[in-house]
Amino acid sequence: MKRLFAAATALLLACAALPARAQDFPTRQITMLVVFAPGGATDVLARIVAEHMTRTLGRPVVVENVSGAGGTIGGARGAQAAPDGYTLTVGSLGSHSAAPSIYRSIAYDPRELQPIGLIAGTPLFFVVRNGHPARTLQEFIAMARANPGGVTNGHAGIGSTNHLACALFQHLARVELNNIPYRGEGPALNDVVAQTVDSACLLAPAAVPQIQAGTMRGLLTGAATRNANAPGVPSAPEAGLPDYIFQGWNAVFAPRGTPAPVVARLDQALRAAVNDPAIRQRIEGLGSIPADTEAQGPEALSRLVRSEVDRWATVVRAAGIQPQ
Repeated sequence: MKRLFAAATALLLACAALPARAQDFPTRQITMLVVFAPGGATDVLARIVAEHMTRTLGRPVVVENVSGAGGTIGGARGAQAAPDGYTLTVGSLGSHSAAPSIYRSIAYDPRELQPIGLIAGTPLFFVVRNGHPARTLQEFIAMARANPGGVTNGHAGIGSTNHLACALFQHLARVELNNIPYRGEGPALNDVVAQTVDSACLLAPAAVPQIQAGTMRGLLTGAATRNANAPGVPSAPEAGLPDYIFQGWNAVFAPRGTPAPVVARLDQALRAAVNDPAIRQRIEGLGSIPADTEAQGPEALSRLVRSEVDRWATVVRAAGIQPQ
């Protein structure tokens, strides 16, 4: 009986200590998994907020790229990490909403993760390499229709936001491109700049700096109006594809079961980053849209993910994307 009482007492004391330890969070380095290769939108935005969160939390927030399978390899690793707040995942519309409709079997359900918060919305740009003969979207479409499968097009991997953007583009434009999946947006971008691939669907943080630098040409931005940071790129209606309204997003997740005090601390740190005027200016300078107050926080992100999972299940079917 004494042993049983001692064991019960030890268990109660351990449970009582958990909130205190959670409130002391963090006491060591935090790893922020980015589910794509360096250089793409997800990577760029993650590094911007990680730098600020490091200052807020007083511990290093270190980005680690875990790419492959449209972000689901990194997504699975993040979902299966210890639920202690020391491993976070920065995911995208593709990896954390569309993936269940793209892959027959993935090791996580985005709806069951612990959401931390939205970083930003990421408008889409359809770009071509310098030297490509098409000067307008309609010229590009005409060339692609005249040569089915002969025009190369890069994206960040099957199931990525970029892949979805490319599939929707081809569906609406009624073209068949030679699609090349990469391990992330950065490698696809590099091949457009190197002029070894004809075109790509890129998100604003990856596309806008290159368009501004003149290393590639934008034929369309997937929005109803032009992007202020790339004003020379026509909007979808101006380019002749009015239904092509497409915006991705990037957000931070933790494993299911992460203690509430830890979630609250991470939410606070992410909000501090996204609401910092200097950080917002950096995000906006990349052509992206920082999360506003109503879109911030775990509850708002949970609603977004659930609605996006349902929406993209419908889009994937309509676009004829075959599950992998």
